[in-house]
Amino acid sequence: MTKLINKEWGILEYNNIPITRSRKVAEIFDKNHFHVLRDIVKLTESKSGLSKSFANKNFIFNEYKDSTGRKLPEYMMTRDGFVMLAMGFSGAKALKFKEEYINMFNEMEEYIISLNTARIEFPELTDAILDSHKEPKHYHFSNEIDMINRIVLGMTAKKFKEVNALGNVSSIRPFLSTEQIKLIGMLQKADIGLILTESDYHKRKQILEHYYKRLKQKLLIA
Repeated sequence: MTKLINKEWGILEYNNIPITRSRKVAEIFDKNHFHVLRDIVKLTESKSGLSKSFANKNFIFNEYKDSTGRKLPEYMMTRDGFVMLAMGFSGAKALKFKEEYINMFNEMEEYIISLNTARIEFPELTDAILDSHKEPKHYHFSNEIDMINRIVLGMTAKKFKEVNALGNVSSIRPFLSTEQIKLIGMLQKADIGLILTESDYHKRKQILEHYYKRLKQKLLIA
């Protein structure tokens, strides 16, 4: 698991998917956890009409220890599992909470996609970003990666894929020149140190742009 993206709503990553826990749902919706567990059990029973494959995929039984050390049951659930459960929650307050929960699930999904992309192309930079934020968001990764790609390529990786008709490839690295890869790698290393010492994004960008110009001059001389 990675760090929680939102402690208030309890959305976190589990096996590369966003999930929440039945205890947190009970807390947010001001319900007794026992009743939430009861509703999930009813949903996942064969006679409920819900398919076994859906139930197994979206509701994961788990145990946790309470303050006294007792092992107690809970369920972890995906966004689809939460939506299915929350269908039975009524009232204006419940509707507001359902909307917020779905928004948080969507944000976590974007976070996971951005994190995995960063891990593929910028593994050390990804670790630096994780270390510098208590609750990293998806844009912390995409902003940093986009900045480096814009400096070297003049565009983001997404735009590079569109311009070169690459489709949905996981990494643009195989389609870059040796010089481009080298420059991106050098800026990445410089940015790792900057992230940990300079919190201002625009200042980091200015420093990296200046560094890039110096690197380009050295490459031309060589």
